[in-house]
Amino acid sequence: MDQPHKWVLAEAIHSMYQAPLYHLILEVLLVIWILRLLFSKSYRIQDRVPLTKSEKEALVLDWTPEPLVPPLDKTLSEAVPYRAVNGQPGKNVEVDGRLCLNMASLNFLGLLGNLRIEKQATQSIKKYGVGSCGPRAFYGTVDVHVELEEKLAKFIKSERAIIYSYGFASIASAIPAYAKRGDIIFADEGVCFAIQKGLQASRSKIVYFKHNDMRDLEEKLKHQEQLDKKDSKKASVTRKFMVVEGLYMNSGQICDLPKLVELKYKYKVRLFVEESLSFGVLGEHGRGITEHFNIPIGKVDMISGSLEYALASSGGFCCGRAYVIDHQRLSGQGYVFSASLPPFLATAAMEALDIMHENADMLKELKYKGRKMQQLLNGIPGIELVGYPDSPAFHLRRKDPVSFKEDLQFLQDIVNKCSKNDLCLTIAGRLKDEELNSNWPPSIRVAVTVKISDEELERAANIIRDATV
Repeated sequence: MDQPHKWVLAEAIHSMYQAPLYHLILEVLLVIWILRLLFSKSYRIQDRVPLTKSEKEALVLDWTPEPLVPPLDKTLSEAVPYRAVNGQPGKNVEVDGRLCLNMASLNFLGLLGNLRIEKQATQSIKKYGVGSCGPRAFYGTVDVHVELEEKLAKFIKSERAIIYSYGFASIASAIPAYAKRGDIIFADEGVCFAIQKGLQASRSKIVYFKHNDMRDLEEKLKHQEQLDKKDSKKASVTRKFMVVEGLYMNSGQICDLPKLVELKYKYKVRLFVEESLSFGVLGEHGRGITEHFNIPIGKVDMISGSLEYALASSGGFCCGRAYVIDHQRLSGQGYVFSASLPPFLATAAMEALDIMHENADMLKELKYKGRKMQQLLNGIPGIELVGYPDSPAFHLRRKDPVSFKEDLQFLQDIVNKCSKNDLCLTIAGRLKDEELNSNWPPSIRVAVTVKISDEELERAANIIRDATV
């Protein structure tokens, strides 16, 4: 051993003798503990008594596999009876061979079957075919997609727009594109199923407030503000959102947008508004809830809507500031991973948008007929009418509820009686076992279009009134 190593060893031995006894004992114990952790097993194998061959065979004989599907009798008893529709569901629709006045389809402006739209869509098919066969970022973007986005943004007066190939996916993809785990979303408990799926996909903390109750919302915002003051470090990295509908699918009521905007700035919360039903319905030109209340669209962080109702096409869209909308082109799952909207449907939506823009009187007529139909149906014994007075879509519920099952059957009997008198109505669809508010009362959703005359409205109201007796 060379001289330097001898000197180091000597110093170590000297230090060991100089150290206190308790120090040496502690080090020895630590070394023993480390060796025990390294060489001992992390679990113990429990003593087990192996089964004999006869016991195994007995267990196999006793085992009965679960059926792959429920018994046929149970399936048939729970199946919802369907009705076959033949042809386009315009003002009139053929259901099970009977020609009925259609008050079940959300074809508010009566543009389904419009010859001008059909002509443009036919020319688009001849030019582009029926589909793009790819997502927008993978050779799925066609010039008509860009043109539709520009036209929507210009019509709604927002900086930018983005279109989705499926209306349901628009808001369901947009919410998780911004809200993530750790963020907080204040949502109306009456929001539609598409919003609910978006909230679920975001994995954020969801705080539900009572339906259309701004006082309850503010109380929850105040409570969160107090929590933020206690933990300012966490609050500085936590984003907060409010999610509502312009015209609620489940109740037919409109949101209190002026109050929501006030709360947005007061509590520094981002505001998302879903306008699938209110787009093409509310406002002087059909721009939706912001135009209805004369509120600049810039005060709403994002607006989502559908092309499937007022415009009688397919797909959906989101509008807002450029940096907000462009973020979805990389993070909106329904945009990134789904095949783009078929070009002929984009062309149809553009033509419908032009028709709506050119015929502002159409919207006044729609409001008038929605209001008239609600007036005709008010005061029916045993029936409660729920909805915004100027809305063409509203709900009829049982005034004195008994139970969900009995109320549903009561309303279904009304629908069946109306059908026999050539009026097509439908129960508002609800996924009772999957939706947030499973106790939401069943209802008949009545949809009015501009194509229905005053005489037909009166006849329909009389048929509904007679069916409740």
